[in-house]
Parts: sequence; structure tokens; C-alpha cells
Amino acid sequence: MRQIPLGTTGQTITDYCLGTMTWGNQTPEADAHRQMDMALDAGIDVIDTAEMYPVNPVREETVGGTEEVIGAWNAAHPGRRSDYTLATKMSGFNESFVRKGQPITGETFTAALDGSLKRLNTDYVDIYQLHWPNRGSYMFRQNWSYTPKGDKAETLANMRDVLEAAGRAVEAGKMRHFALSNESAWGTASWLRLADEHGLPRVQSVQNEYSLLCRMYDTDMAELSVHEHVTLLAFSPLAAGLLTGKYQGGAVPEGSRMSLSPEMGGRKTDRAFAAVDAYLGVAKKHGLDPVHMALAFTVQRPFAVSTIFGATTSEQLQRILDGRDLVLDDEVLAELDATHRAHPMPY
Repeated sequence: MRQIPLGTTGQTITDYCLGTMTWGNQTPEADAHRQMDMALDAGIDVIDTAEMYPVNPVREETVGGTEEVIGAWNAAHPGRRSDYTLATKMSGFNESFVRKGQPITGETFTAALDGSLKRLNTDYVDIYQLHWPNRGSYMFRQNWSYTPKGDKAETLANMRDVLEAAGRAVEAGKMRHFALSNESAWGTASWLRLADEHGLPRVQSVQNEYSLLCRMYDTDMAELSVHEHVTLLAFSPLAAGLLTGKYQGGAVPEGSRMSLSPEMGGRKTDRAFAAVDAYLGVAKKHGLDPVHMALAFTVQRPFAVSTIFGATTSEQLQRILDGRDLVLDDEVLAELDATHRAHPMPY
């Protein structure tokens, strides 16, 4: 496990990040707090959440529940808030349970941040992310039918409005860094340009899906990431559990994500299972735990990455922590790239 730069902030974070989206639903509070302790004791110093969590499924009555679980840990550990970097995300138009699906604006940005701070029992959030762009996104398999939309002038005006609200939040000490999620190269570049032009908070990270099975980031976003110093917070690095191998051969373990979300957010395809077979073969050949191999791959990219892993139980977390220092050699990386060429778009 390494320290990597967080954008242009001068701050570093670990290249492994603890995800929390099951806390308060599949993961009870006591186990979630145990995971916080385990991760921090192992040296991990960045935690990611969102106001819409927990998931599997998202329900109106549970929105904000994960932030409240983290807030309870913060309240029980006074003085430890500075021990870790806290990232959360505000919801927008596509999450109808939150603010009735209102779009992200300067006004809703401020209200959402204040709500998160209260639930998290903290005075500030280190990384505040927009969960989805107002104009839509090609993420979550929407790339197959994606059509860019939105008026450019209106989009840029909205971006500036949000950045101005972010600037006020930074001045007030409520947040430290502005960030995005489920964004495109054009969108990220536009946010960056407006920030530079108007002296407003710049994008420091973007949280997009990235794994052996989902490598869209490797092209335009990777180039932007390198040259503009935008750090990737990679979500679903285990492809929602597919890369563990636990779903091979038609298996659906009780209480697993597939048991709760059968289509796995569009990831469940015949091509995906064939690709997983191939990746499991690489792991077996080299005597590697497939979980450790998949996570190590994501953090050895030629751009800055902190990989967000979730664990439903502390036992699952321990398995991940056991491989946190794995470095894949050139032979393994070459075989993973060859497997990617053979299985380029599994879902």
C-alpha cells in the first residue's frame, strides 16, 4: 500500500480506500465500526460514502443511513476525525428519494453538504463529490445507448453556480476539496476550465468505475488524469464481486449482492463469466488470491488511483487487508492485458 497524490492539493491518501455502501443495511453498525477500526489500524486513511447509501436496495427510509453510521463512529472516537480523509457524495436528479430528485445546483449543493455534515458528526468533509452529472452519464452500462444531451451554455452556467457554492463552502471550512463521480472527459475538463477561469475550487478527484472487467477509463480519462492531475477513486474494483469467482458456475451465495440485485447493475452477462474464468486462470497460474490480484491491478496503473473496496463483513475486509501490499510483476500484468484484449467488453 502506497501514499498517492490527491490531485493538486499537496495532500496524499492511501491507494486503498474503504467503501461503505452496505453499512446500515447488509452490514450492521457494530460490524461497520469494527471495519473502521480495522482499516485505520492497517494504515488505510481514506473512507468513501454517499448521502444516498446504503444500497442493495436504495430505499427512501434508509437514505443517509450510512453517513449516520460513520457519524456514530466519529462521535464515539473524539479526536480521531483528523486520522482519515472522509469523502462523501451528494445526490442529484437520478436519485428520486433524495430532495425529490432535484438537480444539483448551488442551492442544493449547500443544503446537501449541510445535511451530510450533520449526519457524519463532523465540521468538515475532505472530499465532496457530485454523485452524477445533471446532464446524465454513460456509466453503469448506459454507454451502449448513450446520447450526449443538454444545452452547453446552460450546462456551463450550472457548473459555475455549483463551483461558486463550493467556493463558499471551502471559505466556511465545511469542505476542503471539490470532486466528481461518474463523469466524462469533456465534463471533467469543463469543470477544470471554469475553476481556472474564475478562481474557484478545482476538481481534485473523479470517482468512476474501474476494474479488470471495466477499463473505459484507460483512454481519454486516463490522459486527462495524468496531465490535469485528477486522481481516480476507482469504484467496483472487484466488479461487484464477480472477480472473486464466487458467482462462477451459477452460484449465488445467500446474502450476496447477486441474491439482492440479480442483474448486478447490468454486469451479469455470459461474456463476464467467461472473462472471470480467464482472470481466475491467471491468478491460479501465479498462486495469487484473485481478490488481491484484482485490487493490486487497479493501483498499478500509470495514473493516480485509490481503489474503493467494500466489504459486507469484517471477515471479507480482513481478506482484502491481507493482500494490501501485493505488487504484481511484469509477467502477471502482461497476462492481464492479454486477457483484457481477449475479453475487451465483458458487460
